[in-house]
Amino acid sequence: MEKDSIAVGLDIGTTKIVAMIGKENEYGKLEILGVGKSKSLGVARGVVNNITQTIQSIQQAVQEAEADSDYKINDVVVGIAGQHIRSIQHSDYISRSNPEEVIGEEDIDLLIDQVHKLAMLPGEEIIHVLPQEFKIDGQTEIKEPIGMYGGRLEASFHVVVGQASSIRNVGRCIKSADLDLSGLTLEPLASADAVLSQEEKEAGVALIDIGGGTTDLAIFKDGIIRHTAVIPFGGNVITEDIKEGCSIIEKQAELLKVKFGSAWPGENKDNEIVSIPGLRGREPKEISLKNLSKIIHARVVEIVEQVFAEIKGYGHEDPRKKLIAGIVLTGGGSQLKHVKQLVEYITGMDTRIGYPNEHLAGDSDEEISSPLYATAVGLVMNSIRNNTKSATPLVEFQKIVEEPVQPAFEAVEENIVEEELEEVAAATEVNEERESTEKRVKRSFFDKYIDKIKDFLDNAE
Repeated sequence: MEKDSIAVGLDIGTTKIVAMIGKENEYGKLEILGVGKSKSLGVARGVVNNITQTIQSIQQAVQEAEADSDYKINDVVVGIAGQHIRSIQHSDYISRSNPEEVIGEEDIDLLIDQVHKLAMLPGEEIIHVLPQEFKIDGQTEIKEPIGMYGGRLEASFHVVVGQASSIRNVGRCIKSADLDLSGLTLEPLASADAVLSQEEKEAGVALIDIGGGTTDLAIFKDGIIRHTAVIPFGGNVITEDIKEGCSIIEKQAELLKVKFGSAWPGENKDNEIVSIPGLRGREPKEISLKNLSKIIHARVVEIVEQVFAEIKGYGHEDPRKKLIAGIVLTGGGSQLKHVKQLVEYITGMDTRIGYPNEHLAGDSDEEISSPLYATAVGLVMNSIRNNTKSATPLVEFQKIVEEPVQPAFEAVEENIVEEELEEVAAATEVNEERESTEKRVKRSFFDKYIDKIKDFLDNAE
């Protein structure tokens, strides 16, 4: 990647929006330069439902990240999630005109483009086409076909699909917040990049990202993504249950969950009670911690069982599909006390909490190493892979803004005839046209790819 390329990830969650600026250091680790966080208003279960509020929240997070880092953010890689996301398995093939030539990158691109043309349900759009395994002239289990000979190139794909309107709404929010969109990534894939090791992906692992509005699942086996799913429940539903069950306000319910909550009711004794201040001079309310844990336990069991049903649907009981590395929990919900033990109890699979610190530079802030920031760290890593220069140092940006505009040509005597002026204008126009043609020729493949996304966001029906 280019030296000093600055990458930016934007995690638009249901409870919080995080803008993270980072770059790769000389050891290949991620150095975080700035983080901005704002309360997410206008997003429910991973889907934008209020454009104005979402724009304000994005701008607040971006401004905070800029102030924290002394960089001006130009474009962002955004995570996409929500209950509208689904995934399908699909196989496709191409017949090559010259089997005597080795298979190249363009053959793979042709095959992927073909999958992008798949007919979807009305209003749906393909987000990712992820090749899994290739076949060449009937020879199976080929991981890397480039450089091989063959006439028929076949592949199985993991295709991630989402609602076009939801994707467009996210794009509209980014644009209205004066940012450019440099890429879209499925959030469970971003979280997986941040918290899973290559060994775990090879052995077989299920990543469960428990967010505020949704719980995302990504299953890997033999180093390849095998299954993704988004379950429309997260930490907010637990807070809602506490609010209803204890007859308290949402703010108090969230605090109770974070400070005293446990997913395992057996931990609390019957006489453990916490007192909550009453509203506007009313009597304080006493809440039994055992009851609190019972409420949390019931909802967490429901979420974990839904995720486990997806894991069973993938077929993890088949010896060839066995998830040897078990389960990795990440996201804000994974910080709930005893949730790891409950997941192990329900699924019977080894479980650990996933922290994004493996890919972070040694001197990183402890807060960024929290599972809360796993998706944001993964999005920055994704932006680095795109080789984008997503932010400019503020000093440079101010120079550009403050630079006086040079006049197109020197002031001329008043008696110059109009024809001469017209000639100068025509010559300038020709030069501008030539320059813009040269710029067009120099545009890289990646620019064209981003334009496709932008066109889609602007014009997709």
